[in-house]
Amino acid sequence: MGFDLRQVVAGILTVTMFVMLGQMIKRDHFDSLQEKLPGEGEDVQFDSTNIIERDGLVQLSKRSRGPWMEDGQELKPCWTRTAFDEIGQPRGYVTFSLTNGPEYHVSQIADAVVVARYLAATLVLPDIRGSKPGDERNFEDIYDVEKFMKSLDGVVKVAKELPDEISIRDLAAVKVPNRVTEDHIEENVEPIFKSKGNIRLATYFPTVNMRKTARKSSADSVACLGMFGTLELQPEVNEVVDSMIERLRTLSRKSDGQFVAVDLRVDIIKNKNCRGSGSTVAKSCYDAQDIALFLRKVGFGTDTTVYVTQSRWDNSLSVLKDIFPKTYTKENIMPEEKKGKFLESEDSEVEKVIDFYICSKSDVFVPAISGLFYANVAGKRIASGKPQILVPADIPGTGAVVTNYLSPYVAKKNHLAYSCFC
Repeated sequence: MGFDLRQVVAGILTVTMFVMLGQMIKRDHFDSLQEKLPGEGEDVQFDSTNIIERDGLVQLSKRSRGPWMEDGQELKPCWTRTAFDEIGQPRGYVTFSLTNGPEYHVSQIADAVVVARYLAATLVLPDIRGSKPGDERNFEDIYDVEKFMKSLDGVVKVAKELPDEISIRDLAAVKVPNRVTEDHIEENVEPIFKSKGNIRLATYFPTVNMRKTARKSSADSVACLGMFGTLELQPEVNEVVDSMIERLRTLSRKSDGQFVAVDLRVDIIKNKNCRGSGSTVAKSCYDAQDIALFLRKVGFGTDTTVYVTQSRWDNSLSVLKDIFPKTYTKENIMPEEKKGKFLESEDSEVEKVIDFYICSKSDVFVPAISGLFYANVAGKRIASGKPQILVPADIPGTGAVVTNYLSPYVAKKNHLAYSCFC
């Protein structure tokens, strides 16, 4: 007699979901695949039995059943306007582009602001470039120009474009590492700037790790402002994000409007070797079946609403939908009148922006893929008091305590955001 393996798995999990083993495992396997930054302290063992009492950030929700947690208070910036020295007369220009998606944009902005501030240069509003040739758009197509310029008032002078007398061909190209230091600028950027007068900046990423470091610098406050205090969506894009979130909450009545966002993109999963190797069995990504089993084993009910960042429905997601029928992609929840502009145009850059902000505002975020998207979504969530970021794992047995799988960024408070917010 033939049978559907997925239905069997779902049935077993349904019967045994309340059996919790309480086995303690490390969540570091997801982050350990990323290079450690210089100056990082030793890892400490996470004890899930006292995290609720110790930080006050994470506590089990009293308003709903299941593994939901209450949001914490939105954190306040540690930087203040009075901490910045008055800027002098600008000399020269720094230009750059935002590339590769919103998870890179926040880091590129931070580095450009730090460089321009150090050089006392004028920062030129960037354009936005997608992964496809000719995929270019203006900054204001996605982000709020006026709020961006206002946020940097008194810190860095910002111009909307280069003066006509300066040709793009005359700009000196300069590459800087992500989280660029003042020492690097002094040694590698300032001499070129003094010689050429104007530069075109590009950030490269030797690591996608966003752990805070022991290093302290006078540029830290500027970097924090650049990363967390400058970018806001322009009104139309923000309206689309808000309407999609509202739709997800409406579909989640049985869980008090709470929903889970999963960063799972099938094309990336297929191109990456997600399988672990060696005794650690560390994995850099998880497929739809992995995520379905993980969510059930940590206690999420089958009526949980799940948003997946995959742009269009893919058959490989069916195993997730079999266990969680309320699983949706953008095409299911975006307002019909907005699909022509933001979905059917195959504008991948805007779609990634929508995903980034939905994952930042969801009640729970599960990164099925390690990398900068996970790291920078985590930063936004920490700043806004949404610490429930669950790093998936292949859980042995039939169940586990949800707090065992909190992201190390939250459990150990080792994300860069904790250096920027108090």
